[in-house]
Amino acid sequence: MVFSDIKQQVIQPTGDVITTEGETVTLDCTFETTASYSYLLWYKQEVNGFPKFMLQIYSGAKDAENFQKERIYATLKDKSFPLKIQKLQLSDSAVYYSLCVFSAVSLHSIRYVRLCSINKFYSKTI
Repeated sequence: MVFSDIKQQVIQPTGDVITTEGETVTLDCTFETTASYSYLLWYKQEVNGFPKFMLQIYSGAKDAENFQKERIYATLKDKSFPLKIQKLQLSDSAVYYSLCVFSAVSLHSIRYVRLCSINKFYSKTI
């Protein structure tokens, strides 16, 4: 198999998602690939932090340690693998990356999520 023949694309709507605590948000992400199989992943990057692995969708899918499956999950349907976060908490404020990986080839897309508390707004000067 020649990897240069594999074509992949990850598509995620642009723009920030701004919502409040307790709500549910779905981060859409679709992909196109000519590969017969791909790993689909989600990462979360908090302010001043590094991207951290959240979950992987594929046969034998796995989640990161301490992953909150009851609040956060992704599903795979056709060429879509949206990430759904329920009962939002301020700690969910982050940049979320969706990736489609086939061996050495990977593509990613970025989605920003900012949450505001109904009574408070947290801001950090950099």
